[in-house]
Amino acid sequence: MSWQAYIDKSLVGTGHLDKAAIFNVEGTSVWAASPDFTVAPEELKEVVNSYADKGKPKMVESSGFRVAGHRYVTIKAEDRSLYGRKGKEGVVIVKTQQAILVGHYPEAVQPGSAANTVEQLGDYLMNLGY
Repeated sequence: MSWQAYIDKSLVGTGHLDKAAIFNVEGTSVWAASPDFTVAPEELKEVVNSYADKGKPKMVESSGFRVAGHRYVTIKAEDRSLYGRKGKEGVVIVKTQQAILVGHYPEAVQPGSAANTVEQLGDYLMNLGY
């Protein structure tokens, strides 16, 4: 399956996300993305840095983070997962061995449904060595 097919079918196609993107784990290359969902290089660097931060609590937990031009309050920051909210919408970011998955959910979607969708694709890709 192509990277774009993962976006179209496994992420946005579930109805639990309205936008998504997949990047290499260094955050330097876009592998696939929804139309009009652009994560700026400096925003992605902030995400990559949050994964490298081994502090307790992580810096991103107090400062929040930006994705696609919007600031999100951090609600979860772990070694593999970073969740943020802005009002009733939010983002779920999952890191695998070789990729970073970014999914955006709108107000009408339950955060847990969106998180499960991105986390399950992350598990699948990790089982394939990605």
